[in-house]
Amino acid sequence: MHPYKRSARVGDLIREEIADIIMHKLKDPRIGFITVTGADVSDDLRYAKVYVSILEDAKREETLKILISSAKFIRGELGRRIRMKILPELIFKLDKSIEYGAKIDRIIREIKERDEGSS
Repeated sequence: MHPYKRSARVGDLIREEIADIIMHKLKDPRIGFITVTGADVSDDLRYAKVYVSILEDAKREETLKILISSAKFIRGELGRRIRMKILPELIFKLDKSIEYGAKIDRIIREIKERDEGSS
């Protein structure tokens, strides 16, 4: 028996394949630097939320729109790479966890500097 759910295993596989498809097959020069950070697949394997982190703030919205409009192409490429009865519908979302982590890190650093300055 596998140590974790099938949907989680499919999500890991989809994340890897989508990252490769974006890097090698999606040839749009408007796309910024993208990292596919995760894919949450529903238990019935019909929907997959694909989380992406986009490095450049200025290109964030445009890149996300390009990904959303390319979802059918990416899904078609996935179908050639992954053998599944039903291929999940892809829903691209911005992953804000990296920004949130950076914000927390900055706040902790500021508190540390303030404490060192007062003592």
